[in-house]
Amino acid sequence: MDTTQTHADAWSDVPLSAVALVCTLSPSPADSSSHLLAEQAMSSLAEHGVTGKVIRVADHDVKPGVKTDMGEGDAWPAIRESVLNADILLISTPIWLGHPSSIAQKVMERLNADISETDDEGRPLMYGKVAAVCVVGNEDGAHKVSADIFQGLNDIGFTLAPGAVTYWVGEAMQKSDYLDLVSTPKATAGTTAALAANASHLARRLKAAPYPA
Repeated sequence: MDTTQTHADAWSDVPLSAVALVCTLSPSPADSSSHLLAEQAMSSLAEHGVTGKVIRVADHDVKPGVKTDMGEGDAWPAIRESVLNADILLISTPIWLGHPSSIAQKVMERLNADISETDDEGRPLMYGKVAAVCVVGNEDGAHKVSADIFQGLNDIGFTLAPGAVTYWVGEAMQKSDYLDLVSTPKATAGTTAALAANASHLARRLKAAPYPA
C-alpha cells in the first residue's frame, strides 16, 4: 500500500478558510483589477475546498499605525479577526511607482503588531497560517512587489508555499488594465491555479503537523 498517498487522501477533505485583503486605492463600487484577481484566486482556492471572503480595505476606516487597535473608529480589529480565523491570507495589490500600494503597506504595518502576540503554547499567532500574494499593474515590478510583501509576511510568521504569487502586468507606460482584458491570459490563470493548489496543500499539512512551541 502507498501509505504516502493514503495519508494525503486523508487530509484532502479537511476544510480550510481564506481571507483576501484587496489593497486597491479605489473604494467600492469602483472597478478594480486587484479585486478581480483576488476573486479569481479565491475561486481557484474553492476548487480545493477552501471557503472565505474578499475584503476591500479601502471600504473600511483602517487607521495607520502598528497596533492591533488604534482606538475609536478603527476598522482594523474586525479585519484582523477575519485574518486570525482564516487558514490562508491573500494580499492583493496594484503596483504604484514600482511598489505595493500605500494601503498594502498600511495592512502590513497593522499586521506587524502581531509579531509579539503568541498563542497558548508560546507560538506567534500567525504561525501555521499560509499567505500568498496577487499583483497587478501596467508597469514592471511584480517580482519586486511580491518580494517586499513576502519578506514582511514571513517576518510576521506566515508560511509561503512554492508559487505563492500570481500576477499580471501590462505593457510598460501603457494604460491597459487587467480588468479590461477579454479573457484571462493562460500564464496568469496557470499561476493562479498553482498558487491555490500549493497554498491549500500547505495549509492542510500545517494543520496536521503544527510548528513546535
